[in-house]
Formats: sequence, structure tokens, C-alpha cells
Amino acid sequence: MKARSRLSRRRFLAASGCAALGAATTGFRPERDDAPESFLLGSQPLPQPHVILPTDALPPPVGPKKRIAAITTVFFKYSHADDIITKFIEGYAIAERIHAPHCQVVSMSIEQFPSSDIGRGMAARYNIPLFGSATEALTLGGAELAVDGVLLVGEHGDYPINQKGQQLYPRRRLFEEVVNVFRRSGRSVPVYNDKHFSYSWQNAEWMYRQSRALGFAMMAGSSVPVAWRRPPLAFRAGIPLEGALAVGFGGLDPYGFHTLELLQTFVERRRGGATGVKSVQCLEGSAVWEGAERGRWQPELLQCALQYVPKASVKVTDLRELRKAHPQGAVFLLEYSDGFQAAAFVARGLVDEFAFAAKVAGVSEPVGTWCELNKPQRDHFSFLCNHIEVMFRSGRPSYPVERTYLVTGALSALLDSRSAGGERIETPHLREIRYTPAPEIIAS
Repeated sequence: MKARSRLSRRRFLAASGCAALGAATTGFRPERDDAPESFLLGSQPLPQPHVILPTDALPPPVGPKKRIAAITTVFFKYSHADDIITKFIEGYAIAERIHAPHCQVVSMSIEQFPSSDIGRGMAARYNIPLFGSATEALTLGGAELAVDGVLLVGEHGDYPINQKGQQLYPRRRLFEEVVNVFRRSGRSVPVYNDKHFSYSWQNAEWMYRQSRALGFAMMAGSSVPVAWRRPPLAFRAGIPLEGALAVGFGGLDPYGFHTLELLQTFVERRRGGATGVKSVQCLEGSAVWEGAERGRWQPELLQCALQYVPKASVKVTDLRELRKAHPQGAVFLLEYSDGFQAAAFVARGLVDEFAFAAKVAGVSEPVGTWCELNKPQRDHFSFLCNHIEVMFRSGRPSYPVERTYLVTGALSALLDSRSAGGERIETPHLREIRYTPAPEIIAS
């Protein structure tokens, strides 16, 4: 694909934020706007001569860089702190492009220092004050807020794990320190919270309501939804979906979140919009495949998603073969408030990647894609950081935090379902969470 033109600043400023994709999307003009194929768009391919970043939609930066406080639990090589905070300190390469954020990390606080720590070295190398608490990092050791934005990365570290398999990261506690500084100072600044809000719905609800009460811009979530997609795939709003499935891997709490968030990134664009979730259910082992046989989820979508993953351990087209190849998987079932049903398959042997597939009404074959998590350059984190920079510079989220808020609640309920032996769990607290997805970035 040829190089893309610069994004329209007027379109960006008129919209609620930038796209949920890491890269721009490019569509085509169908004969009819309501033709099924008109809802399928191509996300920016890799490699590309000119990579389009969300910050390209902003006016050229003027004035001093935004002053950022970085708060994290632990800081080692390839930790989330390294993948995010380091990029804000040093800038980053992405494909053949170099980007220097118009932001400056002016303070850090780190809770734990294992032998693999690089945080103290980073602070010393770049002359960044290292404080003993989030409060001091936000105030630069003074009495009031002294920064323009907050990076809160509460991932990794030595924290207990509860009976549901959730690691009890102190995101709520650290967020509360941030909010307390805001209240005491009489003003607030944008906050990015890495991954889901909290292991606890009560904590998550409290955090979300604080952001609404104080009126500060907030983003959350992970890098998976903004990764390169192969083949390029995105949805135009209003797409008539008949089913959707995301596939992921690993532990049900840390990686189940990524899988659910990828699913939500696509299904939030379905006809009728992004509605809340009515109920959830977690199936494991033989119940996964029995559920497929009863039509609870669509195994053909799993087969479609797997065919795009280069290193999938098995690519078969028969349900019996899939079950034989992977008898111990888990599947998350979600019923949305509008009746739409979707699934997230968390594999423990089929794959160590993330992928997605969907059935579109009027399109004969399922569509799907694989999220390429580039190593060692980790472009997906570069796109995530660029979206966060949009918020720091514009004062508005690059995409709605409600997506991650909804996924946080769904995951918590799904782990309750698992603890209850796979029971279906009603989620009345999630039914009314509605939001408008960010517009896709379309190059003109």
C-alpha cells in the first residue's frame, strides 16, 4: 500500500478521540453504503512506507512538553513499566519511523526493586527524581499537583494471588493517592491506568466514578487492540454481526483480559452500538466442547481465527480434532444487553497469540485477523503510548475508557462464574454501560 496522507485535524477535533486501532484504516467505496462488504475496512498494513500515528491528527506541538509523573509497581526489562514509561522517556521507533513524544517524565515512584530492576538506573541516567510514593511523584515533593499527566502502571511485582487466580495489584490504592492529590490541589490532569481497572468490580466502579466526579480525562486498557493486524481488518460502525470470537492464551485473569478487550474492540462497532453486558459464563475443559455442540459458541470462528496465526500448534477444520488437540481450554461466553452473543477462547496449548474472527450478515465466509505483537521492538506498545500522548496533549481520551471499564466488570464476573463451577452469572451492574466508540482513523 502506498504512503498515506496526513489525517484531517478538523475531523479529529470534531470527534471524541482518535481510533481504537494502532494504525490508520483505509476503506473502499462500495456501490451501496449498506452493502455488507461496506462495513469491512483494512487497518494499516505492515510494513508501510509511511506509518500514520494518532498524534498526526494533532496540531504541531507548541510550548513546553507536558510534564508526566510515572507511577509503577516494578520496573524491569520488558515489564509494562519498561514498555510504556521508557518510551515516554526515550521516544521510540515504530516500523521505519522515529517518534519523540512531546512529553517529559519529570518524576517516578516505584514500589518494588527486585534484582532485575532497571528503574533506578533509568532515573539516574535521565536525571528524573525518584520518589517514595505516588503522592510525592505528583507533587514533586511539594504540597500540590505539579505535573500535567499521570502514567499509572500497576502490573508485575510480588503481590498476593487470591483464590480466583487474580493477582492483587494495588491499582486502586495508587489511583486513590492520585485522586487525593487532585482534590487537595483543586485541579486534576489526565490519567492513564494500565490494563484493567482492578481485580475487584467495587474498586473499578469507585475509580471510574472518581474520574467522572472530578472531570479528568482517563484512559485504560492494553496494547493488544492497537497491535498490527494481519490481514488488515477493521469494522465500520453499524456492521451487522451474527457472531464474534477472540482467541488468546495464558492465565484467565491477566490474559483473559487481553482476549476480552480485543473482542470488545470489534463488537462495540456492531449494529445497535456498544451496549452493556447482560450475563456471562465461564466454561472449562469438557464443558467448552459440550457448549460448542449445543450452539453456545461458534467453533467455526475459532477455526477461522486460528488459520491466521502463523505459529498456531494446530489448524484443523473439524470440531472433534480441535477437542482432541486441546481438551483443557476455557471459553468466556458473553450475552449483551441487546441480545448479541460473543465468546473469548482462552487457549492453553493451541496458540500463544491473539486473534479474532466474526460472522457478518450477508458475507458468506467469516472474517478474521491476527494481532502481531512485534518483538523485540514491541510496536503495539508504541501505538498504545502514542494514543496516551494524544490524551496528554489534547486533554481528551484517544478512545473511550468505558470499553475497559465494561471489560473489567465482565472479567470479574467471569471469574466468579468459574469459581461457582461454570454457572451463568447475571450482571445487572453492567447492563447500562453504553458508550460511543472512537471513530476509525481513515486516511484521506
